[in-house]
Amino acid sequence: MSVLSLKQGRLLVKMARNAVESHFSNKKAEMLEEPWLEKKRGVFVTINSHPTNELRGCIGFPLPVYPLRKAVYEAALSAAFSDPRFPPLRKDELKHVVFEVSVLTVPEELKFRTPEELLEKIKPGKDGLILELGGYSGLFLPQVWEQIPQKEAFLSSLCMKAGIMDPDCWKRKGTKIYRFRAQIFRETKPYGEIVEEH
Repeated sequence: MSVLSLKQGRLLVKMARNAVESHFSNKKAEMLEEPWLEKKRGVFVTINSHPTNELRGCIGFPLPVYPLRKAVYEAALSAAFSDPRFPPLRKDELKHVVFEVSVLTVPEELKFRTPEELLEKIKPGKDGLILELGGYSGLFLPQVWEQIPQKEAFLSSLCMKAGIMDPDCWKRKGTKIYRFRAQIFRETKPYGEIVEEH
């Protein structure tokens, strides 16, 4: 994957916040025309409350279906206003939330014959995972390891996220697991410095 610079990452986070602010002021968000923004990439935008760091919205595109510019714009608006888990973001909340942009590698399927072999292949803290089974699917960004550091618990929670009520669904025959990595850029506080997570 082509690695983004901190300068580029900072621009993406500013674009995400700008997309949401423009929505409130009924203005069209400014779209930058730069070659690297035209590359198709998977992207997620996460909005967290500050300073409690509670999730306020997170939506994105696991696959590189849109140019980076459009993916960040659409994901930011969806995270702010269309995440079914939360009410739409209010204008007065903008001063109390931080924006985070995760730029994803293309997901690759993990081939495994046994649950033990799958567990060996997963790297906590680094791998984002997608689980697919019988028309259901769920995704966890690498950041989720901070809340769920154990591999088995991570996979069981991913089953639930996919809408499958069997926490051991990841052990079932026919379950597909895909792995991806992410470059993560976030604000340290509302309108504050933007850093890259490592």
